[in-house]
Amino acid sequence: MRILELNHVALHVSDVARSCAFYSHVLRLESMPRPAFDFPGAWFRLGTQQELHLIGRTNEPIEPRSRNNHFALKVDDITSWEEHLRKVDADFRPPKPRPDSAMQIFVRDPDGHSIELFTPPG
Repeated sequence: MRILELNHVALHVSDVARSCAFYSHVLRLESMPRPAFDFPGAWFRLGTQQELHLIGRTNEPIEPRSRNNHFALKVDDITSWEEHLRKVDADFRPPKPRPDSAMQIFVRDPDGHSIELFTPPG
């Protein structure tokens, strides 16, 4: 018995359209088909196998989270991402090194969810 892989990350959002704009334009994620659930939402591709599921249930409050609660996306060039985030006026912290020398940027989506963009050490 074993876990095979991470399949998806789900985030509760207050405005699906606004969040879709952020994830498609700011983080440049590819949207993907979503089953016909009885609540609003959207799905995006994360890499080749994983997915991001936005859940738009409006009858539940969105709770702000600290950046310690986040998911991380490995990126190709942290400097290019910093330039892009500045250009689109995203809410983010400038790149900083982790103790293992990986570089990371934390960006917040419209509901305050934190996403880490990082390049590995070396």
